[in-house]
Amino acid sequence: MKKFIALLLALLMLPILPVMAESAEMIVVYAQVPDTWAYPCAWSWNAAGENAFAAWPGDMMEPDAKNPGWYYIYVPAGMESVIINANDGTIQTAEVKIDKQNAWITVAEDGTAEASFEQKTEGEIPAYAARYTVWAKVDASWEAPCIWAWADPAGTNAFAAWPGKVMKANENGWYCAMVPEWCNSVIINANGGTVQTADLKDLDPADLWITVGADAAVEITYEDPNAPVAEDITVYAKVPADWEAPCLWAWSHPDGTNAFTSWPGEALTAGEDGWYAITAPGWINSVIINANGGTVQTTDLRVDAGVDLYVTVVSAEEAVVAYEKPAE
Repeated sequence: MKKFIALLLALLMLPILPVMAESAEMIVVYAQVPDTWAYPCAWSWNAAGENAFAAWPGDMMEPDAKNPGWYYIYVPAGMESVIINANDGTIQTAEVKIDKQNAWITVAEDGTAEASFEQKTEGEIPAYAARYTVWAKVDASWEAPCIWAWADPAGTNAFAAWPGKVMKANENGWYCAMVPEWCNSVIINANGGTVQTADLKDLDPADLWITVGADAAVEITYEDPNAPVAEDITVYAKVPADWEAPCLWAWSHPDGTNAFTSWPGEALTAGEDGWYAITAPGWINSVIINANGGTVQTTDLRVDAGVDLYVTVVSAEEAVVAYEKPAE
């Protein structure tokens, strides 16, 4: 995670655009990955510490049906670097420079990657479309669930043929897939499309969670039922004298949910007793104290969730975590 933080700081039926065109100040990143790389994702950022996505491993890339083995994703035009990863972020490339332009990245079996800024795919690329994620939990008898999505009443389909896109299985028992933001209707189906829900219409273009019973009855919510719930905590830190304007970077391990949007995180407030302090979500279990604009930092510090922390930073290599204020 530390390496990532340091670096980060560190649809087939849509209309098409010319390959070098940018839409809504977005650029396209293509990746050709090995067959063993399942559900490839992209993580992207720039030198200003702005990330394209909220949390590692980023967003899933879309397969290009016209170019088997190639996947694509749009990122904001200001992005300068990308990491292609797969298998739930467990395999990845190193940082690949894209320098704010459309890129075609070829990934070898060993994870090495090479970027080209000349088109390596055939035909034109799909136009940019914002996406949202649909999560589904289905009965055990529903095998290999898929999603079908369309715009109602126009009838425009997101996918070429029934049963639609195969949904990705996750460790928490939920399946997920991303669909274009213009889709306001979906069907969850399984067993090769032989079982399905009714048409689920009038949906908001936002992440949603659908629970499907054995009888195909559904419950829909826009609130993540798996979201960690905990009261806020206070993180206190003492840092060396040459660590100016210390900040907190915090996240949940191993899912990678970040407490703050971009590195170096949020500034701590100096107290009269020499301790800096900041309020943070109680669900965090990993922190980094950094300073000097994020140029110096501790290692990743695994901590207990839901309790106040006292972090005494001796140096970038040494920090001590306590759950009660250390004696002076």
